[in-house]
Amino acid sequence: MSVFSYSAAELFDWLSRGDDILVLDVRNPEDFERFHVEAPKSFNMINISYYDFMEAEDDSVAKVPKGHAIRIVCAKEGSAKYVAEILAKHGFMDVGYLKGGIKTWGNLLVPKLVNRGMDFSIYQFIRPGKASCSYGIIYRDEMMVFDPSRAVDFYIDFADKLGCVIRKTFETHLQADYISGSRQIARKTGAEFLANERDFGTSKQEFTPLADGEIHRFHGGGPEIRVLFTPGHTPGSTSFIVNDKFMISGDTVFITSIGRPDLGGKADEWSGMLFDSINMIRELDPDLVVLPAHYMSWEEAGDDLIFAKPLGEIIEINRDIYGIPTLEEFRAFIKANMRPQPPEYALIRLANANLEQFDPEKQEELDLGKNECAASAYAARAEQNS
Repeated sequence: MSVFSYSAAELFDWLSRGDDILVLDVRNPEDFERFHVEAPKSFNMINISYYDFMEAEDDSVAKVPKGHAIRIVCAKEGSAKYVAEILAKHGFMDVGYLKGGIKTWGNLLVPKLVNRGMDFSIYQFIRPGKASCSYGIIYRDEMMVFDPSRAVDFYIDFADKLGCVIRKTFETHLQADYISGSRQIARKTGAEFLANERDFGTSKQEFTPLADGEIHRFHGGGPEIRVLFTPGHTPGSTSFIVNDKFMISGDTVFITSIGRPDLGGKADEWSGMLFDSINMIRELDPDLVVLPAHYMSWEEAGDDLIFAKPLGEIIEINRDIYGIPTLEEFRAFIKANMRPQPPEYALIRLANANLEQFDPEKQEELDLGKNECAASAYAARAEQNS
């Protein structure tokens, strides 16, 4: 078999099925450690720099195990193709290189239908490279999107394929870990951009301020989307209750954590808001199915690879957090689990507020890498063990 190119979506499908694949990442070790391919099932992966293949071809080839399909990843594509051709020359038979480089994995969105059998559709758009989820709700020929990534053409094309148009785009908060697509979707489609004024009031963009408790509807019926202010991760953090059955929770409620309240540099003040919000959330219907904006690992997904759990189960999973009795103890928990936020986050916030813009190459650089939005003992232990 000759050398061939493959897409990020194909790689995700292969790894999700558990195909016998060896992922060979030929970027430098620093870039590999910062961000690399992760998938629902375990798989073989090694990091051998492209420069090693250039300088010591035979030694580098000898480090690549035979007997697997080889899928090579690099920064932009060219280096992976170069290494693929070397391996083919040395007798490797099933060798592919990632088309477009690692950024295509970072921007990949995988749609999953959450609510089969209902008269409306909720899609969870999983972004494996960011461990994040955005959402689309469709009723008849209309779509509302929540926390879209900067891959705006994906959402527009997805709506078009299903015969609908995007009417509204919502932000659960001013994102710090990835560049949001709501402003661009609004510009390209004419959709209404809605967000909480406490986060977006000083931004330089047109948006419609949300009001706590207000209801958003589709034309001609369909599900009702109720706005629920849940401040703490940011002052303007907002959740959305869909038909009293689902909760799009943004960065407030995660399956194995809660959103960290220190990214704005005001841990004490925002911790108080978050403490009040989680106490309010404890009183919500435990059967509400939570649809989070991030996940910590693929272990949180169901067999269908969807990230969703009833609120009551989530509160039980995180009983050590939701059971904290006083604000003082909660603040102590937050401080014990704080990690330094990535330096890119300050720039991403500026971009999402339209206070500063960056060229596409810089946006790709800022946007790569997993999120660091959770406040949890899990995250703290991972930091200590890294």
